[in-house]
Amino acid sequence: MKTQLDGQSCDLHTPAPLPEDPVPAMAYVPFQQYGAVYEPEKALASGTLFPDLDKPFSGGKEAGA
Repeated sequence: MKTQLDGQSCDLHTPAPLPEDPVPAMAYVPFQQYGAVYEPEKALASGTLFPDLDKPFSGGKEAGA
């Protein structure tokens, strides 16, 4: 069965991107302790004022791989 939406067709029989009955997740987010901060130039270059939040980005790969 195909449905037209603004000139695009959708095949309603293809697998959905999520399971029919997904399980909710629980997140744990600890409180951030205010501590050391970067100098303004380093903060702008790093994208954060806080060194504790300055984590490496490996582009979807594990660090060191």
